[in-house]
Amino acid sequence: MNDSFDISYYESPIGLIQIKSINQKICSVLFVEKETEPFTIDTALNKECIKQLKEYFAGTRLQFDLPIFQIGTDFQQKVWSEVYKIPYGDTATYALLAHKIGDIKSIRAVGTTNGKNKIAIIVPCHRVIGSDGSLTGYAWGLDKKEWLLKHEIEHSGPVEGRLF
Repeated sequence: MNDSFDISYYESPIGLIQIKSINQKICSVLFVEKETEPFTIDTALNKECIKQLKEYFAGTRLQFDLPIFQIGTDFQQKVWSEVYKIPYGDTATYALLAHKIGDIKSIRAVGTTNGKNKIAIIVPCHRVIGSDGSLTGYAWGLDKKEWLLKHEIEHSGPVEGRLF
């Protein structure tokens, strides 16, 4: 069993992305300022992740097809699972996610969990917005969140009931 990360980098239209995989699963897709790992390993899985990210940024990929894994509590796994289901070009509120996991009182915990997502874009935490339609926190900056949402809207067409 391989216990070390395979690391690759991709220069996206909105910044450098670091991709980490372990045991044939993507475990991290993060915006970074610069390449911080001295050696990168472009495995077949990481290359496929880069290919799918390129397709996403080209507006031709609406859904990712990659094995993913994040370490988290049962609650966090439930939240990330619901975030993963938010369709391309659409948005969901923290309250809606809390409702979907069966605990409407967990809105703040949902927000905290969303902020701990380590698989940006693929687990589309940028699609989670405030109940009033406002763009709220994004670990990599609201400018990136706004860009991603506008990019998806541009490539998906109108969605009835969209808040953003």
